[in-house]
Amino acid sequence: MSQRYRYLHLDVFTNRPFGGNQLAVFPDATGLDTGAMQAIAREMAFSESTFVFPAESPDTSVRMRIFTPGREVPMAGHPTVGSAFALALEGRIPRGQSHWVFGLNIGPTPVDIDWKGDSATFVWMTQLAPQFGAVVYDVGGVAEAIGLRPDELNLGDLRVQEVSCGLPFVLVPLATRAAVDRTVPDLAAMSRLFTRHSLRAEAVFVFSTESANDGASVYSRMFAPALGVFEDPATGSASGPLGCYMVKHGLVARDRANAITSLQGAKMGRPSWIHICIGTGAAGEITRVQVGGEAVLVGEGTLTV
Repeated sequence: MSQRYRYLHLDVFTNRPFGGNQLAVFPDATGLDTGAMQAIAREMAFSESTFVFPAESPDTSVRMRIFTPGREVPMAGHPTVGSAFALALEGRIPRGQSHWVFGLNIGPTPVDIDWKGDSATFVWMTQLAPQFGAVVYDVGGVAEAIGLRPDELNLGDLRVQEVSCGLPFVLVPLATRAAVDRTVPDLAAMSRLFTRHSLRAEAVFVFSTESANDGASVYSRMFAPALGVFEDPATGSASGPLGCYMVKHGLVARDRANAITSLQGAKMGRPSWIHICIGTGAAGEITRVQVGGEAVLVGEGTLTV
């Protein structure tokens, strides 16, 4: 017997409809199995869809599973931030409640919520401490994977590196925003690069700290064709690693590490403003990783499954 499931459509990391990253949130997914959730995510065709269930442990508020069109992922940024907004709109998160904990596949994942009256206005997601993985010295292989000439990488003292705050990404620093915009990934070349260097990541994140008059600290794009997402307009799960990389390699002053802003999705016509807060200790070690932003409700509907 078929059943109807209600969903909310939000644009995340933006304060305007039709910007940011699209998200479908199913606030009550009870009865859906893994196959059904994967089929729904393919049908929605957004970068991710989220499915909310009752909490499975006392240290979480709800259980949530996250699917790209290609597979389930253990955590993700814009789905976590956007789902907090959706549950606040639904009244599942009570008005004024500033703390909520999602049970994700990586474990309890807290968010902090700012309110104005009855409305949530900003959500901060706390991510895991960074893991700095393999450094990739194969400039030619990296250039091939992202569709640039080796001389266009112009890395200087920087290196391509895998970094994870719950989900690994290969971070590729580029000298200019124009080089970021010229990036065209090659799935086969990406696969060869990852295999050759035993990388765990399935996504490449390119960025430049070249300044412009838009207020962004860093300009970025993310590609994950192996996950069914050729390009992502906003990637919160990569933005924590990005902030950690910037702090580790001195691309941002430590007194500004709590106020990094990444502009992503501009090349796609879906500008996304991702706020990054990296806390550091007295010895310079990273003690806190938070990614946050805004979201807007665009629509809602039901699917029959």
